[in-house]
Amino acid sequence: MKRRMIPRTEPSLHNIEWQKQQARAVREPEQLIRQLNLNPGLAKDAYLASSDFTLRVPQSFIDRMEAGNPDDPLLRQILPSPLETIEKLGFTQDPVGDQYARALPGLLHKYQGRVLIMVTGACGIHCRYCFRRHYPYQQEHIQEQRWQDILHYIRKDKSIKEVILSGGDPLSLNDKRLAQLLDDLQQIPHLNRLRIHSRQPVVLPDRITPALLQMLQANRLKVVLVIHANHANELDEHVRQALQQLQSHGVQLLNQSVLLKGINDRTRVLMALSERLVECGVLPYYLHQLDRVEGATHFEVSDADALKLLTELRENLPGYMVPKLVREQAGELAKLPVGL
Repeated sequence: MKRRMIPRTEPSLHNIEWQKQQARAVREPEQLIRQLNLNPGLAKDAYLASSDFTLRVPQSFIDRMEAGNPDDPLLRQILPSPLETIEKLGFTQDPVGDQYARALPGLLHKYQGRVLIMVTGACGIHCRYCFRRHYPYQQEHIQEQRWQDILHYIRKDKSIKEVILSGGDPLSLNDKRLAQLLDDLQQIPHLNRLRIHSRQPVVLPDRITPALLQMLQANRLKVVLVIHANHANELDEHVRQALQQLQSHGVQLLNQSVLLKGINDRTRVLMALSERLVECGVLPYYLHQLDRVEGATHFEVSDADALKLLTELRENLPGYMVPKLVREQAGELAKLPVGL
């Protein structure tokens, strides 16, 4: 059968720039601390805490941080902390049951009607609360034969209507590789939707290239892009323009946040985030209770405090701007509303 190829633009300086930025991400705590004029003593603790999950942050994200402020809400999301070494009962390396839901290498089939493909282990930023910080990506690398196995799995199960691209971050792939994946998926007749989970539009907005916009618009599947922003300071003007470009090319935009102690666990902070998201054309969708992954105990907010925040959001915002407060729990057939 003749393949229908997605129209592609030739590589340009714009398309290459984001890859350069991604490659030049700051990886050394000492460099980050020096650049932000922070206490040099923070570097020792950061190195100790990053031995098994390294620092990685693009310069574009650093530029939105406040120099001299060790409590900057963006900095606290990515700077390794000795608090990550605290052990606590109930915190595990696979808090959402990814391994239990593994149908094939690189493919999770957890929920009815949709599957998730781990297209890459690469990510533009390492968030310290990441629920996949211990995930064995080296075992899941999608080589050509594995990709064909995944396509075969999806083709034979006609109940699957939606494919979710995740990782890592699927938008860490270059445009050419991503176009090949999307072209294969759109040829499966019973698929209706393509969902992409990505932090790249927020942390590296130059990733939203003309080639990417063109391939998403040309794909026959309905494209839903779920971004991840936790604080309004993440959404500067550059990010807003990138998101609006996506929206203007027919991409539906949703946001998932994680409720994080000391970062966004105040009503006014969450209100500002919802307001800014809507300004950028993004619907506030989920507010996640922390996935209880080893190394993230210090970010946890109690259910009682989370529900109090949700009540205050409902009292102060229109209903469509109030995200659903949910928890993902291993073995469940859907995300669970908190407090019900």
